[in-house]
Amino acid sequence: MVTVADCERVQSSWFRARAATLGGEVWTDDEVLWTDGPDGMNLMFPRALTAAGVRRGVDRARDLGRDIVGVWLSLEVDPAPLAEAGFERGWSPWWMTADLADVPVTRDPRVGLEQDSSDYEGEFASYREQLALTRQRPARAWYAAAHTPGHFAGRAWSYRDGDLAGVFDMEVWPEFQRTGLGTALLATVCAAAREAGAEHAVLNATPDGERLYRTCGFRRIGEGITWWHHLGNG
Repeated sequence: MVTVADCERVQSSWFRARAATLGGEVWTDDEVLWTDGPDGMNLMFPRALTAAGVRRGVDRARDLGRDIVGVWLSLEVDPAPLAEAGFERGWSPWWMTADLADVPVTRDPRVGLEQDSSDYEGEFASYREQLALTRQRPARAWYAAAHTPGHFAGRAWSYRDGDLAGVFDMEVWPEFQRTGLGTALLATVCAAAREAGAEHAVLNATPDGERLYRTCGFRRIGEGITWWHHLGNG
């Protein structure tokens, strides 16, 4: 049975992998995990918080010139040290899971797996570097892109951690929504993870995305909370 703790573990593994692959940092302090990567600087699911540990993290973010520090938290953890340090309560991840065997198989010619991309240019060019994850062996990460004639329309990732696969960064640009691309992207990255041996998928949903995921076999199993500190280093 997949639990919220499993969802948290896969989320942490994804952040660690991206930081390690893209020249960021991963470290522990007071037995809690920090990552500094393409998602910025984040404290990942500590089982307890101390005021001193939080202050050290904020100080390190300032030293690194980061604008924002994020904290992913279980609802059972007392957030008082975060509020005292200037963090503000953010959005709530809605943790969802599905047996990969139950996720519908959808083959859509507009969607395919990619290991490199020419879709990211200008201010978004750095995103292309993340596709290095898809070229690592053994394969653990898969990236799918959606295209309509002349347009890049959306993307999604899956990342395998043992028998679980996390679905991440799934997005269809507004002008292409409600055309079946979200379902096709989800099906494509889930199928890739299943073929590699994963048995269950997990993800964190927003209220807007929950309906799509439910139609594809996902069920909601719990919630978390995020906290954010805007440092103003920019």
